[in-house]
Amino acid sequence: MIKKDFPVEDVRRFLEPTPTVLVTSAYKDKQNIMTMGWYTVMEFVPSLIGCMITGSNYSFGLITKSRECVINIPSSDLAKKVVAVGNCSGADTDKFTSIGFTAEPASIVKAPLLKECFASFECKIHDSKLINAYNFFIFEVVRAHVASRPKFPETIAYRGDSQFVLSGKNIRIHSDK
Repeated sequence: MIKKDFPVEDVRRFLEPTPTVLVTSAYKDKQNIMTMGWYTVMEFVPSLIGCMITGSNYSFGLITKSRECVINIPSSDLAKKVVAVGNCSGADTDKFTSIGFTAEPASIVKAPLLKECFASFECKIHDSKLINAYNFFIFEVVRAHVASRPKFPETIAYRGDSQFVLSGKNIRIHSDK
């Protein structure tokens, strides 16, 4: 296999096939939805998720003040709405109304669940040490809500430069050992 130099700022196109998610946040009378294409599972118990949210993002302020959010996983049929959320700012747009998402109350946090998404994970900030230096949040999932069907919904993953990949066929692979 012959390889050539590639721009380092674009390597995420190969590393990011994780489902694109919609993060909801709320603080006082403000709430927002943001699209997020990059995050990482950091631990299973407790369930920890790490992600970078840029400081200029409207959700950054809501999440740092409230110390909580909801990570919602949309299926691929919501792809145009996912892109629309990412292409406007909650500072001047009510994304729930203008894009057409339904906010539902969460069980533990004040940020809303998105009714249209097949999974919603209520999160609280678990560790804030990296927020000031890197805008890196470590969340603990404190409650999870997942639809029973379909078992493996089709999702989209952002590759950068307006490119997405559709999740493929679910397969199980066993080791020969």
